[in-house]
Amino acid sequence: MYQDQIVIRGAREHNLADINVTLPRFRLVVITGVSGSGKSSLAFDTLYAEGQRRYVESLSAYARQFLGQMEKPKVDFIGGLSPAIAIEQKAVSKNPRSTVATVTEIYDYLRVLYARVGIPHCPQCGREVHAQSAQEIVDRVCGLPAGTRYQVLAPVARNRKGAFQDVFAQARADGFSRVRVDGEVRELEDRIPLDKKRKHDIELVVDRLAAPAEDGDNRDAYVSRLTDSIETALRMGDGLVIIDRGAGDEWLLSEQNSCPDCNLSFPELSPAMFSFNSPLGMCPDCNGLGTRMEFDPDKFVDPDKSLHDGGLRSSGEMRKKKSTGTYKMLEYIVGQYGATMDTPWKDLPAKCQHTLLYGGIEVTFEWHNSHGEGRHTHTTEGAVNEVRRRYRQTNSEGMRRWYTSFMGQRPCTTCGGLRLRPEAAAVTVGGRRITEVTALAIGDALAWVDGLHPDAADADVPRLNAEQWQIAEEVLKEIRERLEFLVNVGLHYLTLGRPAPTLSGGEGQRIRLASQIGCGLTGVLYVLDEPSIGLHQRDNRRLLDTLERLRDLGNTVLVVEHDEETMRTADWIVDLGPGAGVNGGRLVAAGPPEAIAADPASLTGRYLSGALRVSSPNGQRRPTNGKWLTLVGARQNNLKGLDVRFPLGLFTCVTGVSGSGKSSLVAQTLHPALAHVLNGAGDKAGAHERIDGLEHVGKAINITQEPIGRTPRSNPATYVQVMDEIRNLFAQVPEARLRGYKGGRFSFNVKGGRCEACQGHGRRRVEMHFLADVWVTCNVCKGSRFNRETLQIRYKGKSISDVLDMDVSEALEFFANVPKVQRILQTLADVGLGYIKLGQSATTLSGGEAQRVKLAKELARVATGDTVYILDEPTTGLHFADIQKLLDVLHLLTDAGNTVVVIEHNLDVIKTADWIIDLGPEGGDAGGRIVAEGTPEEVARMPESHTGRFLREILTTEEVGGNHRSEAVIDPASITAPA
Repeated sequence: MYQDQIVIRGAREHNLADINVTLPRFRLVVITGVSGSGKSSLAFDTLYAEGQRRYVESLSAYARQFLGQMEKPKVDFIGGLSPAIAIEQKAVSKNPRSTVATVTEIYDYLRVLYARVGIPHCPQCGREVHAQSAQEIVDRVCGLPAGTRYQVLAPVARNRKGAFQDVFAQARADGFSRVRVDGEVRELEDRIPLDKKRKHDIELVVDRLAAPAEDGDNRDAYVSRLTDSIETALRMGDGLVIIDRGAGDEWLLSEQNSCPDCNLSFPELSPAMFSFNSPLGMCPDCNGLGTRMEFDPDKFVDPDKSLHDGGLRSSGEMRKKKSTGTYKMLEYIVGQYGATMDTPWKDLPAKCQHTLLYGGIEVTFEWHNSHGEGRHTHTTEGAVNEVRRRYRQTNSEGMRRWYTSFMGQRPCTTCGGLRLRPEAAAVTVGGRRITEVTALAIGDALAWVDGLHPDAADADVPRLNAEQWQIAEEVLKEIRERLEFLVNVGLHYLTLGRPAPTLSGGEGQRIRLASQIGCGLTGVLYVLDEPSIGLHQRDNRRLLDTLERLRDLGNTVLVVEHDEETMRTADWIVDLGPGAGVNGGRLVAAGPPEAIAADPASLTGRYLSGALRVSSPNGQRRPTNGKWLTLVGARQNNLKGLDVRFPLGLFTCVTGVSGSGKSSLVAQTLHPALAHVLNGAGDKAGAHERIDGLEHVGKAINITQEPIGRTPRSNPATYVQVMDEIRNLFAQVPEARLRGYKGGRFSFNVKGGRCEACQGHGRRRVEMHFLADVWVTCNVCKGSRFNRETLQIRYKGKSISDVLDMDVSEALEFFANVPKVQRILQTLADVGLGYIKLGQSATTLSGGEAQRVKLAKELARVATGDTVYILDEPTTGLHFADIQKLLDVLHLLTDAGNTVVVIEHNLDVIKTADWIIDLGPEGGDAGGRIVAEGTPEEVARMPESHTGRFLREILTTEEVGGNHRSEAVIDPASITAPA
């Protein structure tokens, strides 16, 4: 009955209004709608949750105790549901050991590859290390051309001191007649005097042979004699034999995995040897992390300050310490290099800086005091060494914390940050070590894999021989497929060794998507959350091809998405709304894209049809005012020493394909550099020379999508600080004043006014062992979070619990006559958050909602007009209509004289910018340059700009079709559910 459909009846999770929805199976389905309309409630909290719950309940009670249980969603019936896999936008892993290669299982296959066909090298001298049996050595020597004359030598001493007379005596007794000493063949009958204080090389001459013709009559006798000689040489040479063909042409062969020059032995290669999570492979000093907590010299100095003003942070300001020995020592050191105590640290000679940090020179200075005078000479210790010593010696926790402030994660000095033991890191395949392969970008790694084929055209890459290829073919096939999937989802610029915690939510989601395609599962319901986030329009098509491929494998692909191209590619669209929160949760329209575009009741459809468009609030570009913020010499990650100008007082978009260097420029360099100078923040900025134009800027604020709070107690009202005003209002009620209640009485975070039975949570958790833990409403406060006495205080007939349960729109009306409260609440409504409840837990807000709460807080501040606001992809999770509201707010900030810098891929935002800085031309090493800059119209004319090409299309379309902006609100009562 449900072979081709998923039928949902009576879905009521969160704000879903008891809706009925039918979805086609084995199709690409997009769920869309404005923020807060119920998309995630339907996709994740209903469909995925029920699919996961049914699978878990099919397992035994023993198995269920090890799995996370899921509550049954509020839905009457779901038919045709497949096993579900959710690919959400969250960090892939917070484990510092996880990398792109480990998460995608590519590293597992690489470990097998290196263990089976890898060529060991000595980590000290780089010599290839081969373990060969006596028979393999004989076979190799038998391959010499006919007539080749050679000697079989047994090394008995290599680079060792001694006279070795006992060795010569034993060789005579064993029947040997010749020996090679330091490259010269000598007769053992003769006396061979050696200087015992010098190092010598001694080899016994076991045999002298000439290679016969392949079909010679004496071939069998020759092979037999050679075999005996090789076995004798290996026995006398402790597993080593030399085949000397004269004129310095010789082979050193071994039947052991060891380096004969460095006297190092190596274990047999195994996959575990290449794992930095295994004791067999990890570096013993950093335990496979590649970094260690060490004293960081950069944290000891302030480059712009002199020693007088605290340029050496561990010593502090020295201007008032001129009588101290430390001052005299520092003064003497800088004087030796022609500098003074007033010279800024950055202008001190490099040798002077090194001496101040690490010491090593003798300092002599005179001293005078009431007890006499004299001269003192000692070797300087240096600031880093002094703090390190004091850190080890101190028993004070306070001092230890202070010393720790000078520490940071530094590359491990033993493994050089490679994570592996030296012997594992020295094994090569195709001329590259495994650590060199993981340092490659995914696209380059794919080219390396292709170059390993015996018939590969690229002669620069050492290819595998026929035997090695036979062993490695299946492993390389698995590696190649996974690399291709990653390239196809637009992640070609990531390196395989990139730590998983540093990936964005969109990158992590696409990595999991690529892994799922590699699994080859069929008949599965995949639920994805905005997979297009972080993708340039140029890369979006490849992502859609990947989603279609996942569908064509025989799966149902359900995508929560706002991207227009994705919607037009979908087989089916479900549009929820018409508004957010209590005004959403209804099925507005459902059908193929063309049906949605033709439906006048669908806000999404009106944008798809072109009836509505996102447009600039002021309708025109702002001219530059001649003031610029200039970042000089930016070199972070792949940035190529850029000099970048940001116009002040304008709305600027930083664009470019994935991996082109946008985050490196803005989030890792510009913002930390501004925050350090303007806000006193200690975050280290990315590599750059300087930043000019700071005299025009008062402060810098980075409005991220990080949660506004980490606990369920945090909520929007407390974050925007409107709760303080509301609590004070309740404290001013006559009854509250009579009882002596203060504002703190109306907080559920402290004792006094909260319900102590649930400690202000409103719910209690009941452990159910084999079933999911159940959260039940507190039977004392009935979910209100406050005690009875607190709830008796009412403002305009409402208790504090009633107010926290209001959404922003309701609260705006309720507090209409309280200007302080009304002003702050209005900013939340202005950023499109009128639907969220004042007391809603911060942990339930999406990244986009959290970012807009932060925007609202900034809007509520008194405008100064000299702030730089930085946002990274603020359109994440936003519908067309929400993007329009966001743009209204960003332009409002800009109109107040502030500077707004946004990293963005969304063309609806980019086209409204005053200024664009386009990076590229590609990702990774092929990026990091400025491809184009200027107004959207100017960038659109740049033929080498990928952004310009797509911008040209959208600007041309809007010129032809006109610009339609509407503030129309669809009445929920006018919605008729589709049949």
